[in-house]
Amino acid sequence: MFSIEHEFDATVVTLVDDGAAPLQEDVVIHSFAECVTLEQFDPRTGGMMKITFSPEQIRDLAAALDLPEGVYQLPQKSG
Repeated sequence: MFSIEHEFDATVVTLVDDGAAPLQEDVVIHSFAECVTLEQFDPRTGGMMKITFSPEQIRDLAAALDLPEGVYQLPQKSG
């Protein structure tokens, strides 16, 4: 299950683990113009873990999900 919310400066997607136990904590994705962040609560530390991606890293990740094993470099967008 997931939800999508459009806020003033970001689109927020929340991924809820509704699979078989043991379940993982929700993953919250904030998509800003300049970056994308992923956040997930870590029960071992009691804090939020955060990863920040550049737009180019997100583009590469999306492409990687549909490619076979290997090393790739996508062409840069011009303009």
